[in-house]
Amino acid sequence: MATKRMTAGFSDQVMSLVKTLRTDAPDCVAAGVVDMATGMLLAYETVDNHPPEVLDLLAGATLDLYQGRTVVMIEDLWKERRGQVGDDAHYFQEILVNSDHVTHLFVRMTEQQDVVAVVVCRKSVNVGMLLAQVRRVVREHNL
Repeated sequence: MATKRMTAGFSDQVMSLVKTLRTDAPDCVAAGVVDMATGMLLAYETVDNHPPEVLDLLAGATLDLYQGRTVVMIEDLWKERRGQVGDDAHYFQEILVNSDHVTHLFVRMTEQQDVVAVVVCRKSVNVGMLLAQVRRVVREHNL
């Protein structure tokens, strides 16, 4: 059976998601989508030019955040404690990272948990508005 990522319309959906995130997220300077199954950055839009190696590292960093060894151990421990052994659900859905100049928000897609939207905003962003807008956009695109 073909996965949703193999369908012809998936690429269009990803591009639409990136474009909408870039325009609707407050103070957004970049948006992208990472496929953690392949470790690839599927699409991105940014206001600045970034070296390709930086963009490649974004996909790897997203993998580390969501599927690093310790994160997986924590999720497995919680599943075991809650009697959910064998469940594919993930506990970490959103991760907010602040650096000196920007704020990064990583959000798992609802339908395909191994696809993550990434939004980078100026540090001055209202985090509540950022979360609300990105959640709305992700929900509407339903990847």
